[in-house]
Amino acid sequence: MENLNLAEITNLLSVLALAAAVAGFMAGLLGVGGGIVMVPALYYAFSVLDFDLVTRMHLSVGTSLAIIVPTSIISTKTHMEYDAVDFKIVKTFGFLIILGVFAGTFLAVNLKTPSLVLFFAIFSFFVGLFFIFLREKLVETPKKISNLKKSISGILIGFISVPLGIGGGSLMVPFMRTFGYDIRKSIGTAAAIGFLISITGTLTMIFSGKIIDNVISPFSLGYVNLLGFIIFVPVTMIMARIGAKAVYKINKKILSRIFGFFLLLVSIRSFFEYLSIN
Repeated sequence: MENLNLAEITNLLSVLALAAAVAGFMAGLLGVGGGIVMVPALYYAFSVLDFDLVTRMHLSVGTSLAIIVPTSIISTKTHMEYDAVDFKIVKTFGFLIILGVFAGTFLAVNLKTPSLVLFFAIFSFFVGLFFIFLREKLVETPKKISNLKKSISGILIGFISVPLGIGGGSLMVPFMRTFGYDIRKSIGTAAAIGFLISITGTLTMIFSGKIIDNVISPFSLGYVNLLGFIIFVPVTMIMARIGAKAVYKINKKILSRIFGFFLLLVSIRSFFEYLSIN
C-alpha cells in the first residue's frame, strides 16, 4: 500500500466511487443489493493494495455485505413510500433466511479464494442471463407459495448470498416473479430481505474472520474492510434512493438488459481471474 503513487491512488478511489454509484443505483432500481457490482470492485481494490490472496475474496464478500446494510435500509424506506414492500413475505422468510446465512458463512469461510471467485463468476453469468431474457417474461398473477417451497427457498437464498457477498435480491426478485408478484413489489420486498441477509452476514463474517480465523488485514475488522466500507457507504446510500425512485419513472426493460450484459462481462472477467490465481 505504501508503494502506490498519487495517480494510482486517484485511479483506485475513482474506480471505487464509480462502482459505489452503480451498485447503489442498481440496488434501488433492480432490487439486486448491489453486491454483484461491489464484490468485483472491492476485489480489484484489494488486489491493487496487495492484500493477502488467501483472504482477498473473503474480505470483498464481507465488506460488500456490510455496505449493503445501510443501502438496503435506504432502498427499503423508499419503496415503502410507494407501498411496495410485502412484510408478510419478509416475516415468513426471516428466520429461514438467517438459518441460511449461518450455513452460507460456514461455506464462505471454508472456501479458498479461487473457489469463491469461480462461484461468483458462475452466479453472475446466470443472473446476467436472467436480466437479459427472463426478467419481464414471467407470470403476472400471484400464486400461493407452499410452506415447503418457502422453507427450501428461504434457506437457499440466505445460504447462497453470503459466499457471493450479495443482499439476496438477485435471487429473491426472480423467486417472487416466478410466483407472479408485481415487479415493483418484488424489488421492494427483496430490498427488505436484503437487510436481514446483510446485517446477519456482516456479523458472522466479522466473527469468523476475527475470532475463528484471526484474520489480520489493514483497516479491517474480521472479514470486513473499514476503508472500503467508508468509501462506498455515502455514495451507495445516495444512489440507492435515486435508483428506488427511478423504478417508478423509467422503462426498466432496456436497463435490465444492459445490466444483464454488464454482468456477463463481470462473469467473464471473474472467470479469467480464477484461471490466473488457481
